[in-house]
Amino acid sequence: MYWQVRRIVLNHDDADDVMQNALMKAWNSIGAFRSESKLSTWLYRIVINESLDFVRRQKNLTTVSSDNEATGVAAQLMADRYFDGDEAQARLQEAIARLPEVQRTVFNLRYYDDMKYSEISRVLNTSEGALKASYHIAVKKISEYLLHND
Repeated sequence: MYWQVRRIVLNHDDADDVMQNALMKAWNSIGAFRSESKLSTWLYRIVINESLDFVRRQKNLTTVSSDNEATGVAAQLMADRYFDGDEAQARLQEAIARLPEVQRTVFNLRYYDDMKYSEISRVLNTSEGALKASYHIAVKKISEYLLHND
C-alpha cells in the first residue's frame, strides 16, 4: 500500500504521513468493516482516498498550474534520496502525473498493483467498463507523452 500512496503523492515523507493517517483511520473505523469485500480492498480504499485528499489539499495550497507541476515531477524524483529509479522511470512518473486524477489512480492500480478490474471497481466504487476505458485512455496518453517528449 505504501507504494500506491507513493505513486500518488510522489514524495517519501508525504507518503509516510499519508500512510500513517490512513492506517489511523482504518484502525479507528475497523468496527465499520462489514466483510462485504476483502479487508485489503477496504484498506486500499481508505489509503487511496487519503492520498487523493492529500493531493487535493496540496493543490489548494499552491497556485501552480497542473502542467507546470507535472513537468517538475521527474526532477523532483531524481532529487529524492529515496527514489532508486533511473531517468526513464522518472519520465514515466512525470507522464503519469499529467493524467487526470481518476485515470492516474486506475493506471497505478492496474499497472503497478496488477489489480483486477473487478477489485478496482470495488475500491473506487465505479463500473468495470468505465475503469477499462480510463485505463486504456491513460495508456494512450502516457505513450503519446513519452513519444513526443523524448
